[in-house]
Amino acid sequence: MEVILHDLVRRLPPPKRIPVMDSFVFRYTEKTIHQAIVQKLARIVSGLHAARILLEEGFLQEQGALQRMLDEFQEDVTFLSYAVIFDGLTDLHRRYLDAFFEEEFAIPDDPVASTQKRPMVPRQKIRAYIAQLEGSGLDPSRGVALGHTISKAYSGYIHGASPHIMEMYGGNPPRFYVSGMRHTPRYIEHQDDLWNYFYRGICAFGFSAKAFGDEELFTRIKKYLDKFAEAAGKNYNIQENKKI
Repeated sequence: MEVILHDLVRRLPPPKRIPVMDSFVFRYTEKTIHQAIVQKLARIVSGLHAARILLEEGFLQEQGALQRMLDEFQEDVTFLSYAVIFDGLTDLHRRYLDAFFEEEFAIPDDPVASTQKRPMVPRQKIRAYIAQLEGSGLDPSRGVALGHTISKAYSGYIHGASPHIMEMYGGNPPRFYVSGMRHTPRYIEHQDDLWNYFYRGICAFGFSAKAFGDEELFTRIKKYLDKFAEAAGKNYNIQENKKI
């Protein structure tokens, strides 16, 4: 995924140096949908690296919180890629891109005086768009509900819900495992769960290859995806979207 990310980035107009106070920042000034896709892909790769490190050290709560972020990054890539693949850039996509590229501070040299009102597109609408285009035969309303359920489950790690925190408690004598949960029963569950995020990350790269119009790259990713699943003893043999 990391190699493909750098390859896709090279196909786009590069970020430019934008002066800010006595320094500068890099920005994609064209603000295209493909530039948004590669930025989200970068967060997927970085997030997967971070989740793996957290798992290795047994920080399962933090891994769960990061996976909640990965859920959204992967949805975003699918949402943006579908707009290109199906030639259907909607007002929803335009609103999303406007919010995505909006600067954090209107007055860079005075953050306190800046007013930032990023008009975020509701996550439910993004899921509804994806579910509407999925070729799996899944009822769109059910697809939205499923995404909401998964998101809500992992939000407990972000917000520190009591049932999630109590997963840290156990042992003999019982205590909170705050230095990692590497040798606890919960570890295997989270190890298995992280595999799904790597699988979905590869899927996101496949959709991105389609959005870039690279059929050869898409085919390579699809073959790798099948081998990735087979190596884990899984036999999905699926098309992520029958229309693609």
